[in-house]
Amino acid sequence: MEGFYRLVPYFQTQSELKFCGLASLSMVLNALAIDPGRKWKGPWRWFDESMLDCYEPLEKVKARGIAFAKLVSLAHSAGAKVEAFRASHSSIDDFRKYVINCSTSHDCHIISSYHRAALKQTGAGHYSPIGGYHVGKDMALILDVARFKYPPHWIPLKLLWEGMNCVVKSTGQSRG
Repeated sequence: MEGFYRLVPYFQTQSELKFCGLASLSMVLNALAIDPGRKWKGPWRWFDESMLDCYEPLEKVKARGIAFAKLVSLAHSAGAKVEAFRASHSSIDDFRKYVINCSTSHDCHIISSYHRAALKQTGAGHYSPIGGYHVGKDMALILDVARFKYPPHWIPLKLLWEGMNCVVKSTGQSRG
């Protein structure tokens, strides 16, 4: 659970209803100790959702959320090494291996894009970091950035995979 211990100090609640992608990315960039190249407040150099506006104006994200490809581009431009893949181009076994690898690493983190209905939750598309993996129960720990709605929770990896495999109508591609 090395990944959990790196992420949890930066755990945050999304500041706007559609900022789940930006909040998740802020958490991961801070956990990776990537310098934002500018000050957040006072002398502190720290990623915040408000600083992630180089590909999409924040007002637009506030209204519609952020597309998977744009979130990937934001992560790249901030200096993160990104491996983006969609569930439709992979297998649950490959995903499990990746989750296990990142859960035991201090420099690898996963932001999952999934449809909440597959997890039996209210809402639609959502992003949140995966904070850990339970081998014995085959479950992923979701550090849900919509903490006003759901606290961190364990979810069967199969259900998460199903949520990631849901197709986004506007793109015709799986969520994550």
